[in-house]
Amino acid sequence: MDTSATQSVIKPQHRSHSERSVWAKLMKSKLTYLMILPGLIYFLIFKYLPMWGLIIAFQDYQPFLGIRGSQWVGLEHFERLFREPTFWMLFRNTIMLFVLNLLFFFPVPIMLALMLNEVRVKYFQRTVQTLIYIPHFMSWAIVVSLTYVMFTTQGGLINEWLASLGFAKISFLTEEAWFRPLYVMQVIWREAGWGTIIYLAAIAAVDTQLYEAARMDGAGRFRQLWHVTLPAIRSTIIVLLILKVGDILELGFDHIFLMLNGANREVSEIFDTYVYTAGLRQGQFSYSAAVGFFKAVVGLIMIVFANKLAKKYGEEGIY
Repeated sequence: MDTSATQSVIKPQHRSHSERSVWAKLMKSKLTYLMILPGLIYFLIFKYLPMWGLIIAFQDYQPFLGIRGSQWVGLEHFERLFREPTFWMLFRNTIMLFVLNLLFFFPVPIMLALMLNEVRVKYFQRTVQTLIYIPHFMSWAIVVSLTYVMFTTQGGLINEWLASLGFAKISFLTEEAWFRPLYVMQVIWREAGWGTIIYLAAIAAVDTQLYEAARMDGAGRFRQLWHVTLPAIRSTIIVLLILKVGDILELGFDHIFLMLNGANREVSEIFDTYVYTAGLRQGQFSYSAAVGFFKAVVGLIMIVFANKLAKKYGEEGIY
């Protein structure tokens, strides 16, 4: 009886000591947690709480009945999505644009960061960085408007220049063959400079002694870049690549919507614009939620697969 009584007294004291220890650690780093708090609140309100609304993907949702009162239909909307004749067109267009982004856009920030790192005149380096960052702060409406001004057949700069050289004008904005090149060029122009920030930060963290050792071994600038800089930022590249793969069906609505028209719809219509048409314009809330749910599941599967593949080849991955 004495032993059990002693244990009953000791255990509450142990728990309270543990609680005090956790609280002490929190208070010690309170400014750090306070800085993180706005981001946590943002993700909680705008990312996690809205996930409750995914229930309507399995219902025949009626706004006046609400989520609790709407009829449950199970996987009916998902079956409809896969039976739609436009599904494979949407899937093909989305995957094609993602692959083009991965092949042509993803390496550009890496190359820009490596080139900027080799610039020894700091004033010139900062000037170039500022110039390539500016497009990121322009909305897609401005970017597409600039594209229209340059490529339209009605007085566009490019077409007027072609005409002055004796060539026929080209309908860049309506021909299907030109939609994807224009899309990739716009993404590179707007986002490549901004994408260098993370890579430049990773390069700045590389131990300078590695460069000194490489120079002592006779390595020039290019060999230092290839054998020191690139291996040092490889983990950063892998993490960003995994995150990029997770966005395989998330290309962004506003950019594509502004470029989409009746003439190029066969190559420009993607899941994001389809959700807008079905959900907001036609009021098919449950069906559009099912399409969004499908996109999220595919993205999750791709992240898990890419992360496992990275770990298989000795990289850290994202978890």
